[in-house]
Amino acid sequence: MKKLGVALLASVALAACRSTPPPIRLNGRTLVVENQTKHEWRNVTVTVNAYYRGSASSLAPGAELDAGLSSFVTGFGQRFDPNREMVHTVEVRAIDASGQPVSVDWSDRQQEKK
Repeated sequence: MKKLGVALLASVALAACRSTPPPIRLNGRTLVVENQTKHEWRNVTVTVNAYYRGSASSLAPGAELDAGLSSFVTGFGQRFDPNREMVHTVEVRAIDASGQPVSVDWSDRQQEKK
């Protein structure tokens, strides 16, 4: 019984020590945007490298938007090609349920500092 208590305490301590993943992250060739707020986001736009765009009508609290990098396109219809390009910046813009603007940014320079 004592071993079970120690194991349970250790698992609770590990869960408490886990850090929250960043709201914008790359997972191979997929871009993940997570709404880590308590409010729905509406009119979500995601811009990669200030040139390629994608959008979603809404993103619920705690939900993730998973998009393949090749689904991002320019205004001229050119698709992001992960074989030739790297992601340097990601900008997420939206409006929350109260009408306030949402702005979340990611940069590969932030990753270099870690």
